[in-house]
Amino acid sequence: MPYRRLPNTDSARVRALKAALSISMRVNRFDLAYSYSLYQRIETFLPHYELAIRNHRQALSQQSSRSKEYNEKLRKARLYVSHFIQVLNFCIIRGEMKEDVREFYGIKKSSKATPSLLKDSKVIEWGEKLVKGEQERTRMGGNPIYSPSIALVRVNCENFKQAFNYQKTLQNNTQRFSEKVAEFREDADKLILELWNEVEKKFESLGDEEKREKCSGYGIVYIWRKGEREKLEQLKKAEKASLSLPFADQSEEA
Repeated sequence: MPYRRLPNTDSARVRALKAALSISMRVNRFDLAYSYSLYQRIETFLPHYELAIRNHRQALSQQSSRSKEYNEKLRKARLYVSHFIQVLNFCIIRGEMKEDVREFYGIKKSSKATPSLLKDSKVIEWGEKLVKGEQERTRMGGNPIYSPSIALVRVNCENFKQAFNYQKTLQNNTQRFSEKVAEFREDADKLILELWNEVEKKFESLGDEEKREKCSGYGIVYIWRKGEREKLEQLKKAEKASLSLPFADQSEEA
């Protein structure tokens, strides 16, 4: 026999609840297969659930639409930070600067490697260190580094920092709406379970096929196990064939 499957997506949950409410457009509320108090609870709950789902989807869409711009600003900021450090190292290699100037930028005196910039937050962190270090070094009489200049590093890092903070805001909004939907989802599951139980109890005295047909009208979903539907169809065909077999009229034979 087919089994009842509760909805497992937000769209399916909304469809199940709407299907139950839509019956009231064709059936008197006193003739519903579930209680009127449950109808009122579903009618009150559904708009809030749908709003939470829309807010979550909009937040996801907005976050996604800004990702391309975000990634481009990240790419440029990372490029300028790493290039500035490379140029600094080249100046030291050429003897134009001493190794200890690295300490102005928060880099170890003996370190010749570019710091890891894999994490987005590290790009911001090192951008700020470079700006502060270059200002301090030139203030003490050092010649500015060019190609890239610290001004270009600052501009690109500031642009990325703004994008980073805005993206964090979008992510927080998405997370907040996601948690809200999860809260409504739990309530939706309870309502649907209560609803389907009441509907099935209402039609429990009917035959299997008629019961499923009535319950399906209220949004209950039944799933056939593999091969079950085929077996049922074969049994129906066999029964129909047996009823149509010709039988000799004994009175005529006599």
